[in-house]
Amino acid sequence: MNSPNIDIKEYSSKYQSQVLDLILQIQQQEYHIPITREDQPDLLEIETFYQKGNGNFWVAAANDEVVGTIALLDIGEANIALRKMFVAENYRGKTLQVSSRLLHQAFQWARENAVHDIYLGTTQQFVAAHRFYERNGFVSVTREELPDAFPLMKVDTKFYHHTTPFA
Repeated sequence: MNSPNIDIKEYSSKYQSQVLDLILQIQQQEYHIPITREDQPDLLEIETFYQKGNGNFWVAAANDEVVGTIALLDIGEANIALRKMFVAENYRGKTLQVSSRLLHQAFQWARENAVHDIYLGTTQQFVAAHRFYERNGFVSVTREELPDAFPLMKVDTKFYHHTTPFA
């Protein structure tokens, strides 16, 4: 694969089917997680679910093809939940830095919006993601340490908190 030009763009509805396809493919086929489109209604209403308050949603696009996603969900009290961080297998790693660029975009947004804390939930299977989050300043927390407003997904079993305030 030649080094394609990767653009990080704010989500618009023209990307909805590609976002759904990418996320479901990674969840279901790559990691064999029993989760469906119906289990994730937020993916059918990204603009009204994520793109409000301190939240937002971005895609990484290679020639207008979605190869990565990241979302921030406003959960109140200057807290956000990092969600839907997915990168297509061929675009992972240090060469293209798609994951890092998506996370940097989320961190920049958090700073600009005076967000104090970022929380996230993930599954035990996403071991590479655990290492990525830890390298980027997230620390593991228990479910009980999450804010009451944190949106728990039934597949999430491992949780993180970004300890460095942005505001």
